[in-house]
Amino acid sequence: MRRQSLLVMLGGIAALMVAMGIGRFAFTPILPMMMDHHLFSAAGAGYLASSNYLGYLIGAFLLTLVQVKSKSKLLMIGLIVSVVTTWAMGVFHTLDLWLGLRFLSGLASAVVFVIASSFVLERLTQFQAGIFYGGVGAGILLTGLSVPFLAKHSDWSGVWKGLGLISLILGLAACYFLRDKSSRTKGPISPQALPSADARNILIWLMIAYGLEGLGYIVTGTYLVAFAKTISNIPNIAGFSWTLVGIAAIPSCVGWSWLAARWGKKWTLTVSMMLQSLGIIIPVLCPSTATVFASAILFGVTFMGITTLFVAYAKDLYPTNNRKVIGLLTTCFSLGQIIGPIVAGLLIARNGSYLSALIGAAVIVFVGAVSLPIGIGRSNRKPFRVSN
Repeated sequence: MRRQSLLVMLGGIAALMVAMGIGRFAFTPILPMMMDHHLFSAAGAGYLASSNYLGYLIGAFLLTLVQVKSKSKLLMIGLIVSVVTTWAMGVFHTLDLWLGLRFLSGLASAVVFVIASSFVLERLTQFQAGIFYGGVGAGILLTGLSVPFLAKHSDWSGVWKGLGLISLILGLAACYFLRDKSSRTKGPISPQALPSADARNILIWLMIAYGLEGLGYIVTGTYLVAFAKTISNIPNIAGFSWTLVGIAAIPSCVGWSWLAARWGKKWTLTVSMMLQSLGIIIPVLCPSTATVFASAILFGVTFMGITTLFVAYAKDLYPTNNRKVIGLLTTCFSLGQIIGPIVAGLLIARNGSYLSALIGAAVIVFVGAVSLPIGIGRSNRKPFRVSN
């Protein structure tokens, strides 16, 4: 790998660790700590999560409309907002302010994810891009390890501040490496060119399936570690299960890209979403520490791989319009994410358990999985090749 390509990849990984692994997903392992202090109810947790995803939705949608003159400057702004909002979660102590902070954090996450993805995909091969998307898993792993360590020396507010400092260091590295003056290193051009009607049909079904994925997966992403505490007496089960998610997520994007090169993206997405659905439901059907760990691993090994494949699929359909198509897919994904935590939070608050919310999430992800081969049908007779 050329030195410039390596720097771009490292910068992209750092950016995803800041905005996604920490800014977006740190709320999950910190959530049980905040709820233990009775700072809000399960419904309040749902509102906080949905506020973040509303910001993510608006950010992704705006990026499909606006003309971006400097990707590096917009990326820098997104990273700054992500760092500040992470730190500020430990400074303020009211639900109203937290709702605003989580909204801004979601907005920043969308900006960083879409811009960094567009930036990196223009300069790296698909295999290298798979490593780049592992940055989300690396951020989750870092969060899973940092939260228990910080919690030993401080309360929940100190944990947020500590993660803010970590984000600052990673954000500076990302801003340095991801600059527009970097020379482009383009990967091979996709060998397939679909007729526009087929491309539009496939994109519509990708949007539907990705929206269902967002609706179902985020319930697990929000409540997995809180649910784990209800069925296991292992100390720090919340942090450990979230660490497993990160470990499983890091290599997953490369692995699913490798499978997509052999099976085609349609069938690879179908299998990965079915596995995720299984991971959501197994601790509900057989509650135990072992099934919680299995759920965490299956969740980690699928959720970013699924995102990678959806983005790569859209890039193959519209190779010259990456940012807008990625933004469009992310918008559909975000719509599902907004609905999921609100409905799940209300169900949990009403029923006093996580069971109905998790069962519903598993069913929704499964429906999204089967919608791809049914909807796309034979439009994609020859599977796209993933560049190596």
